Amino acid sequence: MTDLANLAPMDVAGRADRVRAAASDAGCDALVVANMVNVRYLTGFTGSAGLVWLGADELVLVTDRRYTEQSEAETGQAGATVRIEITNDAPKEILAAAAAGVGRIGLEAASVSWADQRKYAEWFSEAELVPTAGVVERCRQIKDDGEIDRMAAAAAIADDTLAEVRPMLAAGPTEAEVALALDTALRRRGADGSAFRTIVAAGPNAALPHIRPTDRPIGHGELVIVDMGAVVDGYRSDMTRTMAVGEPDPEAQKVFDTVRDAQQLGVAQAAVGTPIAEVDKACRDRIAAEGWADAFVHGTGHGVGLDIHEQPWVRASAEESLQTGHVITVEPGVYLPGICGARVEDTVLVADDGPRRLTRSPKELVVA
Repeated sequence: MTDLANLAPMDVAGRADRVRAAASDAGCDALVVANMVNVRYLTGFTGSAGLVWLGADELVLVTDRRYTEQSEAETGQAGATVRIEITNDAPKEILAAAAAGVGRIGLEAASVSWADQRKYAEWFSEAELVPTAGVVERCRQIKDDGEIDRMAAAAAIADDTLAEVRPMLAAGPTEAEVALALDTALRRRGADGSAFRTIVAAGPNAALPHIRPTDRPIGHGELVIVDMGAVVDGYRSDMTRTMAVGEPDPEAQKVFDTVRDAQQLGVAQAAVGTPIAEVDKACRDRIAAEGWADAFVHGTGHGVGLDIHEQPWVRASAEESLQTGHVITVEPGVYLPGICGARVEDTVLVADDGPRRLTRSPKELVVA
């Protein structure tokens, strides 16, 4: 695994206050956090079960006895108080006691089921329950130096892995064989794992943006999309390269050239203060100029961090502007059904001195 001691520390201790302020802006006096990624962000806890109570002066993690030692060890930097669930009623008792006198309690609407909402209504019978959207996620958008270091480490592992595996394409392996080689090499090079299910798609399969790798062999001259990423200490990278074994036909070459140019234009727009919609527009205008506007069938990008897809969303409808510390993808694509497809993607840090690509693998098309 990657040596975390060589990476900058994360500002875990400051997160609770930022989320408190965001919850207050949403009209909440306290917040119950059920999304486990958000639980990790607030407390450092990496277990699979738990709830967080974020009050005016409290940060309380409630988990079960499987995580007694782990939770105590992981939450110290955040300053969280850990309460261990001893009985089935323990969470109710712990959180109801914390909620005494609190008027408005926020619940994460995207992570709370109807059954959970009814449960919380019983637990917090004296309070008003407020559905919230994206309170913690908005705070997660701006990465600190420690988070950026982890994402840069994940990007470097992905770059090195692709460089190692890329030559095997010349032997005509199946898509699934290449995906397995990539996933194995990521772990061997120190990643916690793959950031998402690796995509390897060749020839007509490359026209399907999120197809799973198949047993189809990669043919000579075909465009091959490889979409991959690594995880380091929970933080992810995301990169796509399009390659070919041997010279592709003229149409496929034009598709690739157009997508590569569009991606470079989009990355160049990823500067502090730029409206996010302008990144999307730069990519789409280049592709539309070749008559392929309808063949670009997905968003231009998304935020990356503890989740592989998170705020901000890089699309035409985006209303916000880029800020220092945003980490986004720029990933235009063109997909011609039954023929070919191409996508080029980088994980990009929005920095004061301009956009900085964290993924740096070369973008040459021909492998051999």
